[in-house]
Amino acid sequence: MIHFSFGNQCSTSFVFIVMPIDAKHEDLQSLRIDRSGRGTDNGEPPAWARRYIVIGIAIVAVLSLSAIAYRLFSKDVPEVEVTRAAAESSDVGGTVLSATGYIVAHHTINVNSKVTGRLAWIGVEKGDKVKEGQVLVRLEDQEFRASYEQAKGAMDNARAYLEELQHGSRPEEIQQAQHNLDEARATLANDKLILDRTKELATGGVVSRQALDDATARFESDQQRVNSLEKALQMWKIGPRQEEIARARGSLAQAQGQFDYAKSQLDATVIRAPVTGTILDRTAEKGELITAQFASAAAGGPQGSVVSLADLNDIQVELDIAQSDFARLGPKQKGVVTVDAYPDRKYNGEIAQISPEANRQKATVQVKVQVLNPDEYLRPEMNATVKFLAEERKSTSKQPAGAFVPASAMHDHDGRKVVFLAFDGKARMREVHVLSQRSDGFLVEGLVGGESVISKGPQDLKDGDSIKIKGQS
Repeated sequence: MIHFSFGNQCSTSFVFIVMPIDAKHEDLQSLRIDRSGRGTDNGEPPAWARRYIVIGIAIVAVLSLSAIAYRLFSKDVPEVEVTRAAAESSDVGGTVLSATGYIVAHHTINVNSKVTGRLAWIGVEKGDKVKEGQVLVRLEDQEFRASYEQAKGAMDNARAYLEELQHGSRPEEIQQAQHNLDEARATLANDKLILDRTKELATGGVVSRQALDDATARFESDQQRVNSLEKALQMWKIGPRQEEIARARGSLAQAQGQFDYAKSQLDATVIRAPVTGTILDRTAEKGELITAQFASAAAGGPQGSVVSLADLNDIQVELDIAQSDFARLGPKQKGVVTVDAYPDRKYNGEIAQISPEANRQKATVQVKVQVLNPDEYLRPEMNATVKFLAEERKSTSKQPAGAFVPASAMHDHDGRKVVFLAFDGKARMREVHVLSQRSDGFLVEGLVGGESVISKGPQDLKDGDSIKIKGQS
């Protein structure tokens, strides 16, 4: 009889009876090897050989039935998924949550042009450090300079005219007007004498009536001219009207505006760094057209920006915190920042911004942590991990080493935290202690790392149950 056990649910016994041909007690003597000959007279194998053949066939049959039974009953063994426990050392005490994200610049500036023009010179490369006000790019400025000169001439002309009106009449102009008036008065006095004599002669009939009319007309014309010159002299003394001065002042303001606009356009051909920082990207080259209105994605088309820069002394870690973990955090909460590139370097952090709304598609809330002591090792878009602290660290002593396991591997068993390990085809329960919780799992004490932890299996899995790892035959 042979007994087979498959899992915890079934066991089967098989009985195989092997009866050799002519199995009599006296035939046992025939098992003795006859060295005198290798066969019988009729060409058949000897009896002992036939017996061994029958025994071999029986053994093969037993093994075949065992394999068939194993395949039939192994379907009842549950399949599980396993993952490797990741070894990790924690040197931060009082960690309430650990989350991963990316290093980002607090403010990233895309430097654009205010005017459209062709790039004549660019003086920076990616990674260069620049100071506020430093010249980064120059555009071709011939047209802008011509407009500037034209506007400047118009402004100077308007200003001169206004100053002329504001200063009033010059003494020489008043003196000239006085001379003109005196001359007109002298002419008027002479014409008055001529008119009086002509009247006397006309009364005596010596001159004609026409001569009297001509003398009268000249006298009246000179009288009007004297009156006009008197008014002109008075206006020269008073100066220009206030309304005319106001109109000239308005013309000057208009010319000044046109000049300022032309100057700003000319100044915009020189692009300067708006802040002190580091060049993150250079998007234009010499000879390319830079536009302030529209950009083209086509090769050789107008570019909308020239460079992008940021102050790398003002950087943050951008995190997406699961809504189930969000209650663990609060404003200004402290944390320790590490990056994958330099895991041995640690930076102090503090929550600087919490998004006022959640992301319902990802069920997360965005949190930004300000890095308080950045250095040249930190670069935007690096992977970073932030371990949020419940309280200020009092020491930097090493905490017990542990391992990271996914949340799906953790189970509650009689008030204890346990995980199941896959070992030699069996599920082995292991008690662990949680050191810290993250959004995707737990850092636990009780594992050293490298164990095959069951991350997905039946709900009623027990210690010692037979298992089959998914994907393994």
